[in-house]
Amino acid sequence: MIVWLTLAPLLLLTAHTAVNALLLRRPRRDAVTGERVAVLLPLRDEAGRVAPCLGSLLAQRGVPDLTVHVLDDASSDGTADVVRRIAAGDERVRLLTGAAPPAGWLGKPNACRQLADSAADADVLVFVDADVVLEPDAIAGAAGLLRRAGVTLLSPYPKIVGAGRLVQPLLQWSWLTFLPLRGMERSPRPSLAAAGGQWLVLDRAGYQRAGGHAAVRDDVLEDIGLARAVKRSGGRIALADGSRLATCHMYGSWRELTDGYGKSLWASFGSAFGASAVVVLLLLLYAVPMLFLMSPWWDVALAACLLGVTGRVISAVATGGRAVPDAFAHPLSIVLFGWLVARSFHRRRRNLLTWRGRAL
Repeated sequence: MIVWLTLAPLLLLTAHTAVNALLLRRPRRDAVTGERVAVLLPLRDEAGRVAPCLGSLLAQRGVPDLTVHVLDDASSDGTADVVRRIAAGDERVRLLTGAAPPAGWLGKPNACRQLADSAADADVLVFVDADVVLEPDAIAGAAGLLRRAGVTLLSPYPKIVGAGRLVQPLLQWSWLTFLPLRGMERSPRPSLAAAGGQWLVLDRAGYQRAGGHAAVRDDVLEDIGLARAVKRSGGRIALADGSRLATCHMYGSWRELTDGYGKSLWASFGSAFGASAVVVLLLLLYAVPMLFLMSPWWDVALAACLLGVTGRVISAVATGGRAVPDAFAHPLSIVLFGWLVARSFHRRRRNLLTWRGRAL
């Protein structure tokens, strides 16, 4: 009975990861769309990394009616000059100077709202962050998948590169393991929603029905907030694997990663109690078995560890991640995640949350 109670949850979760991996939607290559597509790129102090992103947007194919709307959000590092140099003579690019966030608005929702307003004639809105580089088929493929899936919001997760090999893969692993993807698509419940703001594709009319970014004006996790707003308005959302068509260099160092997670990880949970319950459960399932490898129950502990590693391998293979040797560090990844959650709540309680020079 003890063995069954220990291993049954891990068996079920690993099997669920495998099923989700098989069901995971993927944009097609060599797609073509005749719709009016507007790519929306908010920038704040991105002079050092906007060039690859913008260059990849201008190299898109299969989208004859494409415009690229770029908003310089009070950058102090010459970001706008870099954009002008790259886009010189390309009429598809429209560079906007952002207005300061009004009272009650955070910076990114305000920037995205201005960009969406500038693309009023588009059929499809594509929000992209500056650290994302797209393959030439990415926009057409994602727009086509948005229509084939019959959803209002599509979130194709890019391949994550850069710092954080111990922590970053937990993002895709978490929703593949714990979120029923097809059930999420069919369910009208806003609480059953996930999205990644690095690359979001939306039907313009559905975006407006959901209230646009005005509906998430003060959300630190505006991507998840927007997905929930879409559901509240009667729309549907879907996740997809975009790793073959996009890469995201989210963080360049461990310091950048801890700052990024620190500003927003607390908002992923309903409360400190809820966060504590989740972290304790994850530790019990995926980290504590390591402590029993030298005990009389070593065989059960080893089986538990291997099931956790197997789930990470499945997730990595399905989403373009590194399976070996990273997956074998899964217990350590869970411990680090727990520490990052605690740090995020601590910084929030002390009013230390900032991002790009703005208080949150």
